[in-house]
Amino acid sequence: MSGETAPRGAQEPGAIGRRVARHRERLGLGRDELAARAGMAPGYLRYLEEQPADPGGPGLLRLAAALETSVDELLGRAARPRPFSGADPARPELDALTPGDCLARLAAHSVGRVAVPTPEGPAIVPVPYRLDGDTILFRAAEDAVAAGAPGHEVAFEVDHVDEASGRGWSVLVVGPARAVPGAAEGRGSPGRRDAAGTRPADAGAAERGDEDGVRVRITPDHITGRHIHPG
Repeated sequence: MSGETAPRGAQEPGAIGRRVARHRERLGLGRDELAARAGMAPGYLRYLEEQPADPGGPGLLRLAAALETSVDELLGRAARPRPFSGADPARPELDALTPGDCLARLAAHSVGRVAVPTPEGPAIVPVPYRLDGDTILFRAAEDAVAAGAPGHEVAFEVDHVDEASGRGWSVLVVGPARAVPGAAEGRGSPGRRDAAGTRPADAGAAERGDEDGVRVRITPDHITGRHIHPG
């Protein structure tokens, strides 16, 4: 979901949203089907098609692959010759990750994006987190958008994409979020460090400058992942 937050208050679909809808209809896909293919929240796909948005990075790569088209086509770029290299990074393909691969990638990172319903529509915001078993734990300031997650079904995503090579991966967690007492963050593996050598639990405190805020646990109903590579 990186680069996938759309501006609020917009009324008309943007050029990218129109192209996404046209290719989706060409393939005979419903929005839920395309969202499942692309590994993104259905609410965000609806927002993208109906209001101006400027997706980029892994979100655009996943959409292009799911729609069997290229990033250039979705961006409305004029076709241009490409040197032959045996694969076209602008036309990526998606392979499913196993549940174990998904959890391993979640455990190795410390910042993800959570999609939270708001009165203006779905908002997608970054949050520092850590993996506790197969659940996601994060903390947000009481007035932050992410603090509205408890009591809702939410989507949580972590990804990494090298746009130059068209290679990367994306993991999507969907499930209910609930508020938990601060002691819950002490469970799991407090000494574990992520791939960057930092403790995810510490990352949230450092960003806020304190230990206050709403503590949230996401319990997955579904965990899916995609490996992205050139077609």
